[in-house]
Amino acid sequence: MEPDASVNVLGGALALCGSDPVTGFFRDGHCNTCAADSGSHTVCAVMTAEFLAYSKYVGNDLSTPRPEFRFAGLKPGDSWCLCAARFLQAHDEGCAPKVNLHATHARALDIVPLKILQQHSL
Repeated sequence: MEPDASVNVLGGALALCGSDPVTGFFRDGHCNTCAADSGSHTVCAVMTAEFLAYSKYVGNDLSTPRPEFRFAGLKPGDSWCLCAARFLQAHDEGCAPKVNLHATHARALDIVPLKILQQHSL
């Protein structure tokens, strides 16, 4: 699994998204991606209670601890590399979290227009 170039949506170097908990498809703290990342975990988002409730409602429970996967569960304020399609879905439903553009991978633009990401920028 060779990662794509670490470039953000603004054309610069991809910044760290989150290290506590460690996020990313490669669990390297960055929203790096590759051809094997079918979910495109490329949007660096800061979790909110509203988004976590929405994500659980649509079938992706990110807040419940899963010790068998060494996952403590996310809480409001945590940064996490979201699937680009889930972010866009949350935007369309009016509950998208804030986005760190410097830590959002350029491949997110394959799914989410930059204008929408900018609307939710930190």
